[in-house]
Amino acid sequence: MGLKDIALWQEQDWITAIAAAVLAFFLLGGAYIATRKEPEFAGHPRGLYVLFFAEMWERFSYYGMRALLILYLTKHWLFSDGQSNLIYGAYTSLVYITPVLGGWLADRYLGQRKAVAFGAVLLTFGHVLMAFEGFAGVTDPLVKQADPAINIFWLALAFIIVGSGFLKANISVIVGQLYPRTDVRRDGAYTIFYMGINVGAAIGTIFAGYLGETYGWSYGFGAAGLGMLLGLIVFVLGKPLLMGRGEAPAPMTKLTEYGIYGVGLAAVAGIWLLIQYQGFYGWLLLGLGVLLLGYVLLQSFKLELEARHRIYAILFLLALQPLFWALCEQAGGSMNLFTDRFVDRQGVPASIFQSINPIYIILLGPIFAGLWVWLGRRGLEPSTPAKFGIALAQIGFANLVLVWGANSVGSDTLVPVLFIFAFYLFATTAELCLSPVGLSAMNRLAPATMASLIMGAWFFATAGGNFLAGVIGAATGGHDGAMTREGLINVYEQIGYITIAIGVVVLLVSPLVKRLMHIDTLKDEDTAEEKAA
Repeated sequence: MGLKDIALWQEQDWITAIAAAVLAFFLLGGAYIATRKEPEFAGHPRGLYVLFFAEMWERFSYYGMRALLILYLTKHWLFSDGQSNLIYGAYTSLVYITPVLGGWLADRYLGQRKAVAFGAVLLTFGHVLMAFEGFAGVTDPLVKQADPAINIFWLALAFIIVGSGFLKANISVIVGQLYPRTDVRRDGAYTIFYMGINVGAAIGTIFAGYLGETYGWSYGFGAAGLGMLLGLIVFVLGKPLLMGRGEAPAPMTKLTEYGIYGVGLAAVAGIWLLIQYQGFYGWLLLGLGVLLLGYVLLQSFKLELEARHRIYAILFLLALQPLFWALCEQAGGSMNLFTDRFVDRQGVPASIFQSINPIYIILLGPIFAGLWVWLGRRGLEPSTPAKFGIALAQIGFANLVLVWGANSVGSDTLVPVLFIFAFYLFATTAELCLSPVGLSAMNRLAPATMASLIMGAWFFATAGGNFLAGVIGAATGGHDGAMTREGLINVYEQIGYITIAIGVVVLLVSPLVKRLMHIDTLKDEDTAEEKAA
């Protein structure tokens, strides 16, 4: 064993020790909270922490797998860069669409708790299937993709997509159900829950990414699967702490319950087929999106004038969603490949850089929340459409920062890693101006009769952006599908300037859109008691 081998062994030993310490901290912390006799911990119901840890481990698994996916597609399955970006875009897009169906089934029949548990089982099974790599050592793409094991890979993605559909939206709903509507702790509870999401995303990316790129793909995906299994165990064992929240809205027969599970498994089969035909899926997504927005517009004509104006404002904000997420989601696609091939990473696996975004969110999220309050008290807070314009300008600028960084060195010189950190900094501040702000606007502006429909449209627009991200990523590969440094720089530069220009236009028209929102006449829906009085 040489000195280099000894150093590598010591590095891996330290990383393993740190990973074990972090896992032990969260496991022991969850066990401690669960065994406390008091109904609350740190001012919140103990059930909140059950949901915190369950969601943390689910995000650990999702983002750990996401950090490796495009590298796995190009290096193991030998798909072209262009095709890999399209697969990646279709996968992340479907993850955002299926919660619409999963949420509807939970609201009408299953209840959120059983939906989350079923989703966690599907997710665990999907991550386990990701560990099947098929034949190794094959260098011919046609031979490699003819390996029967690739069908297991498609099936794994389908299980993860449908599992996310049952879990993603419903676990957030249970958080709100732990508190009365007027409880002032609700915002704090969602803040704690949101931190769990990003903690899981950060550590999952680091651990799964490191194991996958250092020891082998199955180790990385196996770590993601273990994280999901831990999330499932936490959720099942913590059921008593949920205090009966998230149960079915009405008594349900076993036939109905198992029939819904059957629908979920049938959806897995459908997604297994759909994910393999990204072109068809793209047109299907576009057609359904047009129909959905058209339906929302038609429904708005039944509303009073001010409510109809608010729907117009919602449609304006929804139309900006796909462009924003198309650029933001380059992180796991073309940016991941660019970091792997053209950046001076100094030995750090490319996938680990995916952890920068959630770490920035953990650090900057409270600052932005405080900033909006501080500006609001002084009458200086930008309106929601203005924040969208700022977000678009920032995400476009993030692209240009990377372009300038790449052009600052010779074409044969690796890009300094500093510019990757700068890219994610501006992408994260852009996300904080749009994502939580947009969710709040959808809840705030939508009439009660269209609340679920509007939220479904929000996630659908996000899904469209994720698919468009794959299309843009594929464009960086040119005609032969192999991404080049110059190709990515050209695409990023063009889309960066275009997005900044759109952001400026949005800022200019934001006063008109704000006027359509009729903020001054918004009021809470009357309760049943108030209507009876």
